[in-house]
Amino acid sequence: MAQMAPVWLDKLQTIEKIKTYVVQAGKAKCELVVFGEGLLPGYPFWLSLTHGSAFNSPTQKEIHAHYIQNAINIEKDELADIGRLAKEYKIAIYLGIIERANNRGRHSLYCSLVYINENGEIKSVHRKLQPTYEERLTWAAGDGNGLQVHELKSFCVGGLNCWENWMPLARTALYGLGENLHVAVWPGSEYNTSDITRFIAKEARSFVVSVSGLMRPSDIPLDTPHYETILENAPPFLANGGSCIAGPDGEWVVAPVLEKEELIIGDIDYQKVLEERQNFDCVGHYSRPDVTQLTINRQRQSIIQIID
Repeated sequence: MAQMAPVWLDKLQTIEKIKTYVVQAGKAKCELVVFGEGLLPGYPFWLSLTHGSAFNSPTQKEIHAHYIQNAINIEKDELADIGRLAKEYKIAIYLGIIERANNRGRHSLYCSLVYINENGEIKSVHRKLQPTYEERLTWAAGDGNGLQVHELKSFCVGGLNCWENWMPLARTALYGLGENLHVAVWPGSEYNTSDITRFIAKEARSFVVSVSGLMRPSDIPLDTPHYETILENAPPFLANGGSCIAGPDGEWVVAPVLEKEELIIGDIDYQKVLEERQNFDCVGHYSRPDVTQLTINRQRQSIIQIID
């Protein structure tokens, strides 16, 4: 769990910082490293600090334009260096990014969770289905294309962004695909992770890894547009961490870690999943598909269809 702060809204420097955590995790023989929601290049904390809902505000337009410039275009191989490190150290990565998507005109932004396998290949990009509250002022709604799981040794791993983890059907989609290691990424704060992490673990009888970012006023670069306005109302911690791991019995493997920027390492045992599934499996022997079923649309959404 890479509980780190970005070099806020600076994608190039944040990528360099992410790479140091991948190397650190790789040298520690970790097999999976996870980064928080929208960490690259950062969560839109300015919205709640600068009257983000003010319509046609020059301030909001200028910060948003800066955000677009520092968002990640995957098609331009902007994650290539991170992929190369994944391959070098044989480590899988879940990374929260702000995505500037080619197939949606290149100007709208998505809060996306990217899975890079141990061969350095991007295997899924999950765009957050429903941005939360003020996030809707800067992020677009995603689609179901990224509701996918991946084999990682004995485990089957899947992930969701922040409050998507409260969406029962989104969780069920991953459970039904065989997930037994659930990754939940957050911008930060213990109030987000302390209850839902253990709840999902008990519901799914799976391991749940909740990874948060960290954010302090000192992490805001001086050249950020409207720096002084943002800083004026910023608390000592905009995000205080809270990364943690719960086991399939709902008990802590790693309790929430607060106000520390560090790589947090935990060991998990697949055998525990099998033991806890003995008496409950919400998509298996304890389900009733003859009564209730879930339909998933994984088509990538776009405004255009090109026929050449």
